[in-house]
Amino acid sequence: MSEHVPAALVLEDGRIFRGEAYGEVGRTLGEVVFTTGMTGYQETLTDPSYHRQIVVQTAPQIGNTGWNDEDDESARIWVAGYAVRDPARRPSNWRSRRSLDEELERQGIVGIAGIDTRTLTRHVRELGAMRGGIFSGPELAGDDEMVAAVKASAEMVGASLAGDVTTAEPYVVPAVGEKRFTVAALDLGIKSNTPRMMAERGIEVHVLPLASTLDEVLSISPDGLFLSNGPGDPATTDAQVELTRQALDRKLPLFGICFGNQILGRALGRGTYKLRYGHRGINIPVIDAETGKVAITAQNHGFAVEGEPGEQFDTDFGRAMVSHHCANDGAVEGLRLLDGPAFSVQYHPEAAAGPHDAAPLFDKFVDLMAKAGLS
Repeated sequence: MSEHVPAALVLEDGRIFRGEAYGEVGRTLGEVVFTTGMTGYQETLTDPSYHRQIVVQTAPQIGNTGWNDEDDESARIWVAGYAVRDPARRPSNWRSRRSLDEELERQGIVGIAGIDTRTLTRHVRELGAMRGGIFSGPELAGDDEMVAAVKASAEMVGASLAGDVTTAEPYVVPAVGEKRFTVAALDLGIKSNTPRMMAERGIEVHVLPLASTLDEVLSISPDGLFLSNGPGDPATTDAQVELTRQALDRKLPLFGICFGNQILGRALGRGTYKLRYGHRGINIPVIDAETGKVAITAQNHGFAVEGEPGEQFDTDFGRAMVSHHCANDGAVEGLRLLDGPAFSVQYHPEAAAGPHDAAPLFDKFVDLMAKAGLS
């Protein structure tokens, strides 16, 4: 931690939390959100879905296991800023290569430590996710000046961010063992563990840029299309929604997660909206409408699809249903096309970090492709 360099986290409503600089000294702006995971901070920081967000950790002690070179979920840290209560003074883990503080500084991530993150979380829960900024060292200014800078920053509603995090060029993650299927994965902010888990099931994964056309998808002769997680407002994804509709027209087996769930929802004629403070953590309960079973899931989203638990509705591609919902607030957590080979969930079955309850969804995708190949 930068030795006793004063810092402030400033919210757009004027609330200010004062602490010390953690990581890079400077200034950063973004949407302030909280995540409830007690583990997996490295995976959180490198998840592209957190692009342009200042992430607050509700777990009080962060950095105990340092930073390793194996657990990154992308090529870099994507968060706009980082807020913690009690950073570890010395990391201890056999895989650790450096401290979290060192890595934040190395990648230029402005953070703050020593603030009451529980109070900050309650504030965000009550008033909703809002814009904020972290200011430290020479960037610290008068309260009114810092609040004005925050209020002048961009809103998350209407933000088109997936283009910032998508791959520039297609790449292939080969199947482990015998190749059974080929999948085109649209990279809206994909995490490394997702193609890895598909590869373990005999899937050769072609990760494609966000702007890929149907012809580019079909050029690899895919057995299925995968829509990944990603950042920003799903209302900005018209091109990806159109691609999804074209895939549904062709009855190409389709599986979407998180942002991909919202894109499938839009393709099926549903609207999306911004949640009050989102779902971010690794212990969020989801109910399967058909079986009543509860899965504990990893999630990271600030927007949701409109709909009611268990609801069935008509689409341009036949009947569909809200297949899953959140036990906490009833939000839509999954969709399924009843008259076609397509489904999606609002959570992360690759769960890095997190529970493995949802991992069988990748097997469901395999079954969908197998059945389509036989028909």
